[in-house]
Amino acid sequence: MLLTDPEIESSLLISSDEGATYQKYRLNFYILSLLFHPEQEDWILAYSHDQKLYSSVEFGRRWQLVHEKVAPNRFYWSKMGLDKEPGLIHLETSISEGQALYVTCKLQNCTDANKGKPFPGYIDPNSLVVQDEYVFVQVSTAGRPVYYVSAKRDVFTPMKLPKYTLPKELHVISTDENRVVAAVQEWNQNETYNLYVSDTSGVYYTLALENVVSSMGLEGNVMVDLYEVAGIKGMFLANKKTDNQVKTYITYNRGRDWRLLQAPGRDLRGSSIHCVLPYCSLHLHLHVSANPYTSGNIASRESAPGIIVASGSIGSELTTSNVSAFITSDAGNTWRQIFDEEYAVLYLDQGGALVAIRHTPLPIRHLWLSFDEGRQWNKYSFSNTPLFVDGVLGEPGEETLIMTIFGHFSHRSEWQLVKIDFRSIFNRRCTEADYQTWHLHNQGEPCLMGVKRIYRKLKPTSRCVMGKSYSVAMTSAPCDCTEADFECDYGYERRTDGKCSPAFWFHPASMSRSCTTGMTFLNSTGYRKVVSNNCTAGVIAEYTARRQHCPTQAPKGLHLVTSEGRLTATLGANVTFLVFLEEGDGARTSITVDFGDGHALTYSNMSSIEDGIKHIYKSVGIYRVTATGENSLGSETATLFLHVTCQLEHIHLSAPFVAVRNKEVNLTAVLHPSQVGTVTYIWWIGNNTEPVITLEGSVACTFSREGINTVTVQVSAGNAILQDRKTIAVHDYFRSHLLAFSANLDEHNPDVAEWRQDVSRVIRNALIQATGVREDLLLVSILPGLPTAAEFFLLPDKQLTEGKAEKSSAHLDQLSDLLLNALNQNLVQFTLRPGVQVTVYAAHLSAAPLVDTSENHSGSAMLMLLSVVVAGLAVFVIYKFKR
Repeated sequence: MLLTDPEIESSLLISSDEGATYQKYRLNFYILSLLFHPEQEDWILAYSHDQKLYSSVEFGRRWQLVHEKVAPNRFYWSKMGLDKEPGLIHLETSISEGQALYVTCKLQNCTDANKGKPFPGYIDPNSLVVQDEYVFVQVSTAGRPVYYVSAKRDVFTPMKLPKYTLPKELHVISTDENRVVAAVQEWNQNETYNLYVSDTSGVYYTLALENVVSSMGLEGNVMVDLYEVAGIKGMFLANKKTDNQVKTYITYNRGRDWRLLQAPGRDLRGSSIHCVLPYCSLHLHLHVSANPYTSGNIASRESAPGIIVASGSIGSELTTSNVSAFITSDAGNTWRQIFDEEYAVLYLDQGGALVAIRHTPLPIRHLWLSFDEGRQWNKYSFSNTPLFVDGVLGEPGEETLIMTIFGHFSHRSEWQLVKIDFRSIFNRRCTEADYQTWHLHNQGEPCLMGVKRIYRKLKPTSRCVMGKSYSVAMTSAPCDCTEADFECDYGYERRTDGKCSPAFWFHPASMSRSCTTGMTFLNSTGYRKVVSNNCTAGVIAEYTARRQHCPTQAPKGLHLVTSEGRLTATLGANVTFLVFLEEGDGARTSITVDFGDGHALTYSNMSSIEDGIKHIYKSVGIYRVTATGENSLGSETATLFLHVTCQLEHIHLSAPFVAVRNKEVNLTAVLHPSQVGTVTYIWWIGNNTEPVITLEGSVACTFSREGINTVTVQVSAGNAILQDRKTIAVHDYFRSHLLAFSANLDEHNPDVAEWRQDVSRVIRNALIQATGVREDLLLVSILPGLPTAAEFFLLPDKQLTEGKAEKSSAHLDQLSDLLLNALNQNLVQFTLRPGVQVTVYAAHLSAAPLVDTSENHSGSAMLMLLSVVVAGLAVFVIYKFKR
């Protein structure tokens, strides 16, 4: 299969005759990545640029859409023996910016009816990991991530890290041999990670190594300096930061014990190296290249156990200067320096030969070849002209004797490929006499992971081809168990004397919480055997968990949460409550859940509510939800307060159009719907820079400054914030009167704020034109609702009346009479649209009395003004609900 450049066309070229001929198949999507099925060679998943996942069961000749909005690199094939069918796909789908779902799909039939939802509820985006027999997801609750794991496709369980680990990030490093190795960045770490190892369930974790160095990859991915050595189970190398120094450590028992690397005794020239542990040791760069064409800093192979080639330095810490190449033939016990610069090393013939090419930006034409595990190196020329080497690639298969070097002769030339066939160097096949046995050990200790292991290796003096038939024939014999075969169990910490003791936060009795009275459980001794350790007899009885009768306990540690960890719910939606019990006999403990709305349910035991309890609330409010667990020895209660809300759709700020200076004014925010749950009102009044925050929808205020004042209210309900704004004209005196209109205006009133503003302006102009009143003395406001009503406001002329109440009264009376006469004579009209002529009338209400500075007058004027506003508001609300 060849994939075309999507900038030119989107096609696949498929050959069935090893590339002699190709047939083109056009695609209607752009492929970003392909995932081939591990067993079915014609099954492929393709991920497109627009987050769609496609599948093919015909090697790309036909494609079918599986799912949309799939997270990049978060789709996985099923695993034989674990998943029910081979054509199952695990994938993460995006719901919103902060929410995703974990679903399983059938390969050719991913409909809603056939989708599986293994994890209940939403998960965090880009958190799904399906690896070997484990599935991991992450759910953030109250800003803190909670990690869940499913082993062997069983139910999801929260991963139990030590209580105060408080992780910021967690990366799954390894899942082989039925155990999880996780790198966790804790709350007090920025550049380092702590390594934790699990039991076989992947649930309970203990600390293996602290402060492991990390770095950022080219694609923004986190790379932790931990290297799993190929060919030897349980062997890891890690770079740990101690006192601002990075040092390399090695373990042979999956992190139970770590030690520094002993530096070589001599350098390349045979001179002695004075390097005494623990002050001086060998340190290695542990980065593995994600690019298949370039080698990383370290390499090992399954077919060559015990041989590790790495770049590093000797001294008190790891450095990036004076880097040399080192090799070990005995799994890290002793090391030899092979080059005093960085080299890329390839394994040929299953490790029977090693090829080294210098890491350099300069052009080269030589390579080095070794047949004795790096003790002697022979120099060969692979090109007549020096080549800038871009990468080296071995042919597929561990047994290969062919490699390809590619690069360019100059910065302007095309790529050159140099194929090197080493078969001519060998003149015979290996026989049994060419092999020797090799005993794996750790500084002389032969029992590693509970067994003595003996490997079959090629003698360093043999120069022959092993070929495809070679196998690393390994024999093993079990050892007696010792304390070194056991690590601390969950909740226990290794003290300075080497013994495991309970952590200050851990209560060993809580581990029996799933016990049933009359049954038995395994009570931990504080130790657990290292996973995949095969030791027998010895001290196994002393350290292995002991079976004991379940204690009879009253319920203790009852927890009540919603399935999504939230304390809010939407009106009319299903709310799922989860109940957990830390201690007590779950099978004999009845559970009663009171939903706080007059409904309650009782269950006979904990097992009957494992999937949660669903309930629908039919009214907005705050509900006290209680769960009570009870058995013959006692009871325990847990409570949460659930806020049930509905969506806020619209708000209207009711405020007077004109107000009297230094006199109290009421502002009211009207909500639709009127009941939406807990609401907060934030008011910005006039020139005040600090808002007034209330839980009530009304607030009283005064204005000390004449002129136009702005009032803004924001209403916060759930995740919605809506806003409305009004302007209030503030004066010492004013006169007002209600206006009415000919009936044809109501037919064209959409009852929106912008329409009311425009029509108010038109009416004001019509009044000025009919009466000659100065425009700065007249204000008009259309009131919300139907039938359409309005109000005009007359303001005193300060220059004419000199601010005196008597003169203002007389002047405003004159203006008011002038306006009312014009209105009563039908002189005020305006054209709303062609053919629609609207007449403005004075409403049959007495005008508000003159407002002056006396208490009686101002109080009655404000009362009248408020009554007008309330009347208009009532009309508006009735009209809204009528509509």
